[in-house]
Amino acid sequence: MKLLEHLDIKTTQWEVASAYEKFEQVVVLILTGLIIVVIATAVWHLAIKVLFGLVLASFDPTEPAVFQTIFGMIFTVIIALEFKHSILIMVKREQSVVQVRTVVLIAMLAVIRKFIIIDISAATANQMFALAAGVIALGAVYWLVRDQDRKAEIAERERQTT
Repeated sequence: MKLLEHLDIKTTQWEVASAYEKFEQVVVLILTGLIIVVIATAVWHLAIKVLFGLVLASFDPTEPAVFQTIFGMIFTVIIALEFKHSILIMVKREQSVVQVRTVVLIAMLAVIRKFIIIDISAATANQMFALAAGVIALGAVYWLVRDQDRKAEIAERERQTT
């Protein structure tokens, strides 16, 4: 039970949880562990490439291709961290499912990462338009979901005060 307490899972919640809820928690913990391994590996590879690139090669971070590669790798780590954060929220049972807002945010980060790493000279106008439309659509969905969450929060506060 110390593992549950360490992960901020209340033992009383664990004891009354159904078999499926316990299974769900175990799966989420396994996914969290795997994502941590992926993030640690990605950060390790990023550090090796940047450090050895600076020391051993004629690594010029002002070159657009090098800049795009490095920031693409950094964004990949950021996306993985956000994904892990959304899973940890499920572990702590603050929310029982991954929220739409989080999924949309991760998708926006992925599209923005694509904007950063895209080779402008090889990209077509249609590709750029599609990426821009994707960001606008995801931004609109994020705004709508956030606005709906805000309205639900206000309604909950009003209900609690009465």
